[in-house]
Amino acid sequence: MTGLVLVRGAGDLATGTILKLYESGFSILAIECARPSAIRRAAAFCEAVYDGATTVEGVTCRRLAAPDPDAITQCWERREIPLLVDETLECCKILQPAAVVDAILAKKNLGTRRDMAPITVGLGPGFTAGADVDAVIETMRGHNLGRVLYHGSALPNTGVPGAIAGETTRRVIHAPADGAIVHLTQIGDLVEQGQSLAMLGDTPVPATLTGVLRGLIREGYPVTKGLKIADIDPRKEQKRNCFTVSDKARCIAGGVLEALLHLSRERAVRLL
Repeated sequence: MTGLVLVRGAGDLATGTILKLYESGFSILAIECARPSAIRRAAAFCEAVYDGATTVEGVTCRRLAAPDPDAITQCWERREIPLLVDETLECCKILQPAAVVDAILAKKNLGTRRDMAPITVGLGPGFTAGADVDAVIETMRGHNLGRVLYHGSALPNTGVPGAIAGETTRRVIHAPADGAIVHLTQIGDLVEQGQSLAMLGDTPVPATLTGVLRGLIREGYPVTKGLKIADIDPRKEQKRNCFTVSDKARCIAGGVLEALLHLSRERAVRLL
């Protein structure tokens, strides 16, 4: 399909890129896995995998059953973003995209190759520009966040979450046990340190600090011990942020937009 941009991943950071490209006039198709584990679900298009459709910042993303060009075009005509479950990107053979953006943020390459499209972009560590993708976008918070790299790789993952109001590791909650999660709270709730946010079988999941529950993994998700399952913003007044694209996601999205425009001009690839 002429000008088609495939975006692998539709979690909260990927959603920032998808929205940026959509609002900039690109023809976007989101690609997801069969069981996404997003935490910031209220700002993530991947929820369409489960619900059929979801809306973020006024834009609806709708799951399609197959890589049917007519169904994709109909989505665009309704001003919606189509989404497919396609973990190995088999749809590339049918749709022949002009660009592939890997926004899975898995900290490693899960199969994106330069031969999948005339333009390929990878977000974060796990990609090498000039080898497995044409450009890499830096995803580490700091001076270079969102920078486009045409040679080399992004900074390695530190495992330490970015600071919000001085909090880093405490604001991210990992599962204390295995089990299907049962919610006791909802995204956007004000929670107190020590309060039970959810249950994993007989094991409670306590809040690590006081603030706004910004993210909570989908109810019923089969959690394994140690998995990231919740995120608390210590700024109580920032409840609205739970439902909108973050500053980090918008910054990364700007880098993706720059890379696509630069490479499309350099290679005479039609994207718009």
